[in-house]
Amino acid sequence: MEELKYHYKYPHPCVTTDCVIFGFDGTKLNVLLIERGIEPFKGRWAFPGGFLKMDETALQGAKRELFEETGLKDAYIHQFHAFSGVDRDPRERVITIAYFALVRISEVKAGDDAAKAQWFPLDKVPSLAFDHDLILREATNELRRQIHFEPIGFELLPEKFTMTQLQHLYEAILSVKFDRRNFCNKMLKLGILTQLDETLPMPNKKVAFLYKFNPESYNEMKEKGFRLEF
Repeated sequence: MEELKYHYKYPHPCVTTDCVIFGFDGTKLNVLLIERGIEPFKGRWAFPGGFLKMDETALQGAKRELFEETGLKDAYIHQFHAFSGVDRDPRERVITIAYFALVRISEVKAGDDAAKAQWFPLDKVPSLAFDHDLILREATNELRRQIHFEPIGFELLPEKFTMTQLQHLYEAILSVKFDRRNFCNKMLKLGILTQLDETLPMPNKKVAFLYKFNPESYNEMKEKGFRLEF
């Protein structure tokens, strides 16, 4: 690397990105954690992340970390906060730009650190390294806020899904229970779902229709925004 022409005379912090990776297992919301193999916090769980390279933006750095841990290049990723606590990293002054990603667990391919990566249900996450407990709370709050203004589901559900699966997803994100009929009516009125001719056998000997997201309506609603009240 060429010697820099100008140098600041005062100390300045390092910059990292951290990525909270959410996945849905059909019942619960999960997050992907990495067990740290080095100090500080060796043996503790943390979110995938790392220091920015000199030739990449924060978004590029976050996408690189996401790809290295999941094998996904086109996952939904959203910047939600910057964390700048003075003592958040015992090594030096570090500011992190935090993102969350929404992925289908079935499409995730383990990265080079496969033996040290694990999915955890949101209600069973262990105590995390650094300030990642705070990051998780903020990411979860942002996801819950965003679900009222942007249709979420396409990135977390299979391509074809039942209305019950969609309801379970929203219940897992918002930590509430919905009336089945009211939820179904509300989601159908949004116009973002296409009911298929295909059905899925159910344990009670009935069948459930399968749905797909209507890409055009879905993307249009994501662009324009909306307000979803339950």
